[in-house]
Formats: sequence, structure tokens, C-alpha cells
Amino acid sequence: MAQPAIAHGVTSPELLEETIDQNLKRTVARWPDREAIVVRHQSVRWSYREFDLQIDQVAKGLIALGIERGDRVALWSPNRIEWVLIQYATARIGAIMVCVNPAYRTVELKYVLQQSGARMIATAPQFKTSNYKAQIAEVHPELPDLEHTVIFGESSWDAMLKAGNAIEDKVVATRAASLSNTEAINIQYTSGTTGLPKGATLTHRNILNNGFFVAEGCGYTHEDRVCIPVPLYHCFGMVMGNIGSTTHGACMVFPGESFEPRSVLETVAEERCTSLYGVPTMFIAQMAQADFDSFDLGSLRTGIMAGSICPIEVMKQVIERMHMDGVTICYGMTETSPVSTQTAADDSLQHRTSSVGRVHPHVEIRIANPETNETVNRGESGEFQTRGYSVMQGYWNDPEKTAAAIDEEGWMHTGDVAVMDEDGYIDITGRIKDLIIRGGENISPREIEDYLFTSKEVADVQVVGVPDTKYGEEVCAFVRAADGEAPTEASIREFCVGNIAHFKVPRYVVVVDEFPMTVTGKIQKYRLREIAEEKFILG
Repeated sequence: MAQPAIAHGVTSPELLEETIDQNLKRTVARWPDREAIVVRHQSVRWSYREFDLQIDQVAKGLIALGIERGDRVALWSPNRIEWVLIQYATARIGAIMVCVNPAYRTVELKYVLQQSGARMIATAPQFKTSNYKAQIAEVHPELPDLEHTVIFGESSWDAMLKAGNAIEDKVVATRAASLSNTEAINIQYTSGTTGLPKGATLTHRNILNNGFFVAEGCGYTHEDRVCIPVPLYHCFGMVMGNIGSTTHGACMVFPGESFEPRSVLETVAEERCTSLYGVPTMFIAQMAQADFDSFDLGSLRTGIMAGSICPIEVMKQVIERMHMDGVTICYGMTETSPVSTQTAADDSLQHRTSSVGRVHPHVEIRIANPETNETVNRGESGEFQTRGYSVMQGYWNDPEKTAAAIDEEGWMHTGDVAVMDEDGYIDITGRIKDLIIRGGENISPREIEDYLFTSKEVADVQVVGVPDTKYGEEVCAFVRAADGEAPTEASIREFCVGNIAHFKVPRYVVVVDEFPMTVTGKIQKYRLREIAEEKFILG
């Protein structure tokens, strides 16, 4: 008899029914003298006791500026110590932190500040080619709700901290004690791979528990040191990294403002990190360093890969060359705090490369027919859906989009196409809208990508559909060449002909140096489709 494609996570240990601050205070009391955070590019190295005192000072400063419970405080910055302090200070006083993508430009900045109704923005002066101060000054006149701008490392930051000296400790403590763990604490604007960003509204309960259970999946203890080169503005950094660490008394280690492969290797070696986070392309970049073998990475044992499926050869190298025997794969989305499934440290190499693991604790998952919304059988393809504590409250001030994403039974519709096997492992095969339909044949881009990865000419590949008058859509492969190789459209097609079905052989091939990406490392397939259409249809 066919088994339905639905699974329920274990219910032990129990969910943490406390606020982020209550949980942090327990960690501080238990391990006050252990290192809590290291920010190498700012020469910061604090124990949990010191970290707690610094958070308190920022919390007092925010109260001195008039920030009330439920007020939105926007945070626009690359990875810095101030980012982490604002994260935990807003949680302590019940303000809602609004995460702004570091890559945003003026139009996007104005949109999220306006849509969230932010009263304050805390920001770095600049990052890469973005002058944050100038962009804020440009949009400020059109944002009546925005009362305060605080610039890290400048007089406004110092003035806020100084103003906090007038606030008594008991004021912060009273505010913290009054909070409920079901209150919104964070608005995460989605990555923006399609359309305008939506503000996923997350609670203490959402992100505290998700960070905790992700870290449980990695086997963290207070002895662990977690290298976090992924952006803090996204759940990968601030939930899986920061909260995963502080719930276990582990140390957060930041190599730099943004990812740079060499600084990550140096950080892991010199700080003796036990865990490393990243998307597959980050690990590929690190192992491509000419002097990679000169770095002592023997302290590593685990870590997390997320953002996209890891090719099996890359996973083998991460385990063998980086000593990450316990590396896990996580899958989820911003709207689910973010993780819904995770592989286990003892899962086979096959499961860690062909699946995104099994259901997370205290979560339900299922595969549903996207037309009827009925659960399909295991082994059948459908939409991945999830429900439980991790599902967001909704999109900020957007009940229509919330209702479209979360159905009446509480299932979050991810838009991802997936298959659940007999043992409950999930294989994400693509996005519903990424499915290529050529002459009536449904084609999964992932299937073609997996095959092209086996070519010695190919370092990385992304496959998209391009409109076609005869077949409806044609297959286009964007290929990044392996070192020393020079793939062409002819050589890629020759590699495919006779080895995969004729309708899956790419009609078009584009050789590129890099792919358009979001700041969180997700490849923007919609941009690839636009590029292909301009080149082959309009050009």
C-alpha cells in the first residue's frame, strides 16, 4: 500500500518557550567567562559576560532615543559587531528589527523603510560601492516615520551609547520581563529572486527554536566555535549562526564584513573553528585557493551548507580536504525561520548530496499536488509544504500575500517542487515556476544541471527555460568553465547528445565567468532567463 508523503518531526527535546533574551541570560549565567563572539576585522573578542553588558548598553541607548516595544528598527550593514548588538538589544527591549539587504540601492531601501514603517535605521557608513549615508539622506525626506539615523563608528553611534547612561538597569530589565515569546521580533525581507521583497514577520518563538534545533542537528556544545562568513541580514547568519551559537554557549566567529575565501581559511585555522557555514559556491572558492593545503583546518568537524544542492564531488572534497565529516545540509525559506529539513551528521554521502534531509523537530512537512492541494504518495512529485512553530506570523502589513502563502490549514506553500522517498528524505527538484515545458515534456532544470556537473569542462552550471515559438520553451545552459577548460556550445551539446533525452539537450549554451546572485548566495534564475531572452529572442 502506498505511503503518503507526509512526515512529523520528533517532539523531544521540547520547544523553548521563552524569549531570545531569556534564553541568552541563561547562557550568560551558565558560561559567563567563555568566549561569546570574535569579530576579527574589528578586533573584538568578548566573553558572554562582556557581550551581555555591551548588549545592555545598546538597549539603554535605544530606549533613550524613545524606541518603544513594537517599534521597527531597520538595520542596514554588512557583518559587524554592531549588527549583532542591535539584534540582541532589540530582542531585549521588544523592538522589531528590520533586516535590510546590504546590496539594496535607493529605490529598494525606500521601499522597505516605508513598508515597515521604521522609526530608526542603524547603518554602516558604506559598503563596497554603496554609500549608505548618501542613500539614506536621499530618501529620508520621503519617510515621515523615520526619526533617527545612527551610523556605526561615527558620532551618532557614540551619542546613542552615551545617552543610554541615563537609563537605569531596571528599565531594561522591566521591559525584557514584560515580553512574550509570540511577539514579532524581526521582519526579514525575502531575497528578491522574484518581484518586490516581502517582509516575513518572525517571532522570538520562531527564530529561537529554529536556531536551537539547527545547532542540535550539528551537535553543538559550549566547546564549539562557529565560523560565520554568510550575511547576517539573512536567517542563515542571524538565526542558524548567531542564535544557534548562543542557545548552546558556543562562540560566534566572524572573518570579515563579507565573504572572502582566504580570510575564511585564515579564520578557521587561527581561531580553531569547529564549524563552518556557507553555500556550495563558498566552499568551492575556498578549496580553489592555490595554497589551500597550507591552512590547518583540522579543528573542523561540522558545518552547514544551504542555499542550493551540493554536487557530490564538492561534498566529497569538503569532507576529505576540510575535515568536515559531520557537515549537514539544511533546507528552508525565510518564511519558515528558516529551516524545515536537515541531513544528519551520520547520513550517507548519497543522502547529503541527493536530498536536503528529513523533517526538523516539531515541524510537519508534506508533498502536495499543486492543483488539488492533496497529499501525494511517497516517490511522487509535488509542492513542498510545511507547518508548525516555524511558520512566520505573515507578511508585514500584507494579508493578501499572507493568505496566498499560508492556507487555511496552516500549511506554508513554498513553491518548491520536491519528492519524499520511503525513508522520509526530501529531494528538491526545482521551483514550480522553474519547470521547463518543451513540446509538452516537463523538464527539471536540476536534472540537466546534475548531468552537466559530470563534465570535466564544467565548474558550475545553471539551466533555465527560454521562450520558443515552436516548442513553447527551449533549454538554455549557463556554464562556468573549469580551470584550464574552454567549453563551447558544440562541446556541451556533444557531451549531452546520446546521454540524456534529446529534448533535454540544451538548445542554447552561454559560457559565463559568474552568475547573478543575491547577497545570500542564491543564484537569480530570473536574471538568467532575462539574459537568455535578450540574447537569443530579442537580440
